[in-house]
Amino acid sequence: MYKQLTQKYNVAAPRYTSYPTMPYWDTCNFSTQQWLASVKTSFQETNTQDGISLYVHLPFCESLCTYCGCNTRITKNHNVEQPYIDSVLKEWQMYRSIMGDVPVIRELHLGGGTPTFFSPYNLQKLITGLLDLVNLHPNAEFSFEAHPGNTTEAHLQTLYDLGFRRLSLGIQDFDPAVQLIINRHQTLEQVRNVTYMARNIGYTSINYDLIYGLPLQTMDSLVKTMHLVSELVPDRIAFYSYAHVPWIKPGQRKFTEADLPDVPTKAKLYEIGRSLLKNFGYAEIGMDHFALPNDELVTAGAKGTLHRNFMGYTHQHTQLMVGLGVSAISDSWYGFAQNQKKLEDYINDIELGELPVFKGHILTHDDLVIRKHILNIMCTGKTTWNHHTETCEDLSEGIERLEPLEQDGLIELFPWGLQVTDAGKRFLRNVCMALDARLWCDKPTTQLFSMSV
Repeated sequence: MYKQLTQKYNVAAPRYTSYPTMPYWDTCNFSTQQWLASVKTSFQETNTQDGISLYVHLPFCESLCTYCGCNTRITKNHNVEQPYIDSVLKEWQMYRSIMGDVPVIRELHLGGGTPTFFSPYNLQKLITGLLDLVNLHPNAEFSFEAHPGNTTEAHLQTLYDLGFRRLSLGIQDFDPAVQLIINRHQTLEQVRNVTYMARNIGYTSINYDLIYGLPLQTMDSLVKTMHLVSELVPDRIAFYSYAHVPWIKPGQRKFTEADLPDVPTKAKLYEIGRSLLKNFGYAEIGMDHFALPNDELVTAGAKGTLHRNFMGYTHQHTQLMVGLGVSAISDSWYGFAQNQKKLEDYINDIELGELPVFKGHILTHDDLVIRKHILNIMCTGKTTWNHHTETCEDLSEGIERLEPLEQDGLIELFPWGLQVTDAGKRFLRNVCMALDARLWCDKPTTQLFSMSV
């Protein structure tokens, strides 16, 4: 049965870190002025009680990982660090100028690229600049992504002293053949050393990123990777499907579809990985995420308070997330905005004193209704609606599109809502896609998204 469902539902589907998804943003009716007005509204509504989230995109890497779908700039020239930090801090001041009050920082995350490309000294300058004249929320949490191959004790200690307690390491796969073809090299010893150093310093949460469906990956290599990972007992594991989008990321053309596991094999890779993680004592969280039973994500999942944004799953909720740096995406709940994707354009806008936003979307009433339900499904596996108060044609049509998924046992559909079944947890993207009014209104003629399996 699962094999049949996999074949049926293996379609190009968004990952739903936002709704509407980026290809369906109404960029023609978007302006920076509208965006800033939405930021100010959201800030005034929630800053005092909930605080805001900051995401900083640090794009530099010394080498290209060919599987990667992130916005990166490959260079070994570390002279780029200082000018980039100056630009990010200038951008932050632009946002500060329209907030009208002291921001309360609840979440701060450094992503990339490779944040540990930057020297500890420059990372300290960046963080102290961001936190100058702000208030920290009592539950503030700071996290960063790191490459096991270049993360030093000085990186870990410097960021710990600045308040960071969460660390995410990109592992992907320990198999040498897989690492070679994706140009991502790190040894088990490097990962172990960084993990132990972080724990000795005092970090309380360590996440490993693993990917299934990579080129040359086999059942044996994945099982071996899983067992090696289990010995290091990370607090969280993100177990992602490889997204093959060479039309967006040309680096993925370094290998071909012939190097990738076929659909049945990829589905088996996921199933055995998921099974092993559960056997190792990890609880499944939303889509693609696993955590130890005492982790805050598990607690939030049980309470129904799990949240998801462009940074991934979090046990804390902020309505406003400001993204800083090249290609960074911001979310005010009422709108989205993305920064310039080319580094030179981003820096040029900053030098001109202009906010480096180049596209975005202001959500309509129907967008907000659909967004709420998609977020509920992604975080809790269920959602409820009220036909009397939620007057939304898009929602009504989406509910009709859910009926075949109920027939296939992926959801239980009620007059007032839906519940994702255990079998349906593997197909969360497909469940959400049924409610995606903008996608169904304008079906793509070319592939925009990675395959759901």
